[in-house]
Amino acid sequence: MTLSHCLLLATALFSIGVYGLLTRRHAIAVLLSVELMANAANICFVAFSRFRGGSGQLFALFALALTVAEVAVGLALVILLYRSHRDTRIDLASEMKL
Repeated sequence: MTLSHCLLLATALFSIGVYGLLTRRHAIAVLLSVELMANAANICFVAFSRFRGGSGQLFALFALALTVAEVAVGLALVILLYRSHRDTRIDLASEMKL
């Protein structure tokens, strides 16, 4: 597998993530789309580290740790949204403002 193959894979994953982010209405689908985009960035980090040298794998590991924290906060918000409205549509989240 060459660098261009890895970058094409990352581009495809990122594009699918952007499409899901723009078209989905449920919060869990949006979170999954953001995860796809983050994984595409991690693939780029690791690919450049493998083929060009450097510390891209460390950046990818740090990004994974940040992604885990993001998912924990995001799922907590989804649970709060579901408990208050019995649905996970993002349209309902604007009603939760103070």
